[in-house]
Amino acid sequence: MSKIALITGASRGLGRATALALAARGASIIGTYASNKAAAYETAAAVAAKGGKAVMLALDTGAIAGHPAFAEAVRKSLEQFGRERFDFLVNNAGMGVHSAFAETTEADFDRLMNVHFKGVFFLTQKLLPLIADGGRILNVSSGLARFSLPGYSAYGAMKGAVEVLTRYLAKELGPRGIRVNTIAPGAIETDFGGGAVRDNKQLNDFVASITALGRAGQPDEIGGAIAALLEDGSGWINGQRVEVSGGMYV
Repeated sequence: MSKIALITGASRGLGRATALALAARGASIIGTYASNKAAAYETAAAVAAKGGKAVMLALDTGAIAGHPAFAEAVRKSLEQFGRERFDFLVNNAGMGVHSAFAETTEADFDRLMNVHFKGVFFLTQKLLPLIADGGRILNVSSGLARFSLPGYSAYGAMKGAVEVLTRYLAKELGPRGIRVNTIAPGAIETDFGGGAVRDNKQLNDFVASITALGRAGQPDEIGGAIAALLEDGSGWINGQRVEVSGGMYV
C-alpha cells in the first residue's frame, strides 16, 4: 500500500519539490494551494508523470474557520485512494514579510502568525483524526529561527514557535506512534519573498558568502530531505529540528 502525503502549499517552491520527491518514492499526494489553481494542477500533472496520483484542494491555512470544511474535503479525497487515513502531514504553506522590527505592523504580524503558527497549530489539530497511527508530521521552519538577519524578526519568531510546538506534538502524539519533526531550510532559490534569493544577484552572492558550500540551495534539495525524513528508515528521529542550509553561519 502506497503512502499518502498531505502537503500544504504544494503548488510551488518547496511544496512542489516535496510532492515530486515523495511521488518519485511511490507516495500519493493531497496538496493544497492558496490561490494559484493553475500552478497546483501543474504540480499534479508532474506527479502523474512520475507515476503517482495527486489531488489538489484550495486552502487558506491562516483562515481557521475554514479548517473543518477542509478536513471534510480531505476525508472525501481519501476515498479516491481507498483509504480512511493519510500517512504524512507536511506543514509547508507560507508567505514572507521583510520588515524591520520598528516598522512591522500589527497587520503584518497577524498575517505571519495566522499562516505560520496559528494555522499550523489548529490545522494539525483538526487533521489528527485523519492521520494514521504510526504516521509522520513534518513542520517547515527556517534557518532564521537559529540565526538572525535584519527584517525577519516576526517571521523568525513564528518559526521558532513552530519548532517548540513540534517538540510538544512529538511528546503528546508518541502514544499513537506519530513522529513529529521540524525541517529548517536555509536560503533557497524559489519565488518565496518575490524570488529575492533566486533573482537578486547581490543577495544570492551574500548567501553564498555565508554558506559553507558556497551557494544558495535548490528546491529539490529540500524536497529530497523532507522525503528522507518521512521514510521508514528515519523512524527513530522524533522531536528534532533538522537544518538543511548547506551550512549557513556554521
